Amino acid sequence: MKRVFFLFTILIFIVHLAFTQTLREKFRERKEQQQKNKSGDLVPSPPDYSDLYYWAAHPGKWDYSDSIPSFLKNEVRDTSVDIFFLHPTTYTSNFQNSNMNGDVNDSILNHLTDVRTILYQASVFNGSCRVFAPRYRQAHLKAYFQMNSDQSKKAFDLAYEDLKSAFKYYLDHWNQGRPIIIAAHSQGSMHAVRLLQEFFDGKPLQKQLVCAYIVGWQIKKDDFKSLKFGNSPSPTGCVVGWRTYKKDKEDFLIKKENGNSLCVNPVSWTTDNNWTPKEMHKGAIGKDFNSLISKKLRVEVAPGINILWLEIPEEIEKKSGLASRLGNFHIVDYNLFWLDIRENVKQRIDAYMHKK
Repeated sequence: MKRVFFLFTILIFIVHLAFTQTLREKFRERKEQQQKNKSGDLVPSPPDYSDLYYWAAHPGKWDYSDSIPSFLKNEVRDTSVDIFFLHPTTYTSNFQNSNMNGDVNDSILNHLTDVRTILYQASVFNGSCRVFAPRYRQAHLKAYFQMNSDQSKKAFDLAYEDLKSAFKYYLDHWNQGRPIIIAAHSQGSMHAVRLLQEFFDGKPLQKQLVCAYIVGWQIKKDDFKSLKFGNSPSPTGCVVGWRTYKKDKEDFLIKKENGNSLCVNPVSWTTDNNWTPKEMHKGAIGKDFNSLISKKLRVEVAPGINILWLEIPEEIEKKSGLASRLGNFHIVDYNLFWLDIRENVKQRIDAYMHKK
C-alpha cells in the first residue's frame, strides 16, 4: 500500500512539474512576442481570432452577451442577422504607469469588459442577432488626453488594426453572406467609423448592412460618402448615433465642434428638435440587469449642437451620481435606451428582410 501511495505521489509531482513548465514556456513565448516601442511601452502580443478566447462575445460559446433580463424571459428571439460589436474603453486603471495598449490576455481587464460593456451593451442585440465582439488591444483612456501625440495615434492605430483583423476573420469564416449590424460605443465607435469607411461606405458590403449604431462618439457630417444618416425608425443601410447630456449642458469638446455632428433621438429615431414625451420611452435597463425603468425620460436633439439632451425625474437623477453632476451621461448611452434600441433593431431587420 505504501509503495502504491509513493508511486502516486511521484506521478502527481511529475504532472505538476510538467504543467508548471508548460505555463512557464507559454509565459516566456508571450513575453518574447511583446516588443517595446520607442516610448518604452510593452506592446502586448496580438490576439488570435481563430481562438474563441479572444472573443468577448461569440455564438460558439456562452458569454455575457447571451444574458436575457427576466422581464424578457418569454421573448421570441431570432438570430438571422449578425452583429459585430466594438466595445468601449475599459482600460482605465493606473494612469501614470500603464502601457498605452491593453493586453488581451489580461484576465482582470477582460472581466471588466465583460461585466460592464458586453452585459449591458452587447446584450441589447441578442434578441435578433448572433453577437460577435472581439477583444482588442484597446488604447488606454489616457490616450484621449493627448489625442494628437504620436504615441496616442500609434495606440489607436494598433487597436484599430486588431478590430480590422477580427472583422476580416469574421467575414472569411462566419458571415457567409448574412446581413450585418455594426454597433459600438465610445472608443469602439471611433474605430467603427473607420471600419465603416474602409469596408462599407460605397463598397459591395454596404448591401449587407442593416444599420450601424455608432454611439458615444462624434459622427461628422462628412464622415461618409454613400452611407446615409438615419432620420426615421426603419431605414436600412444607414448610420445612427447619439451622445447623451443633461438638458442645457455641453462640454468644451462639444463646443469646439460648432455643430459639425449628427445625432438621432433613440426614442423617436428622428433627427428633429422636438422633445419626445416620457410616455414614448420604452425603457432603460436597471443596474441589476433584470429591472426595466420605462416611461421616465424626455429627450431631444439639441438644436444647433446635435447632441442628445435628457430630462430625467428627480428620483433617477439622485441615483445618477457623478454623471448627473457633470451633465454627461456618456457611460449609460446604451443603458438609458436599452429596450428602445432592442425594438428598433427588430424594426430595421424586418424592413431589411422585406426589401430583400
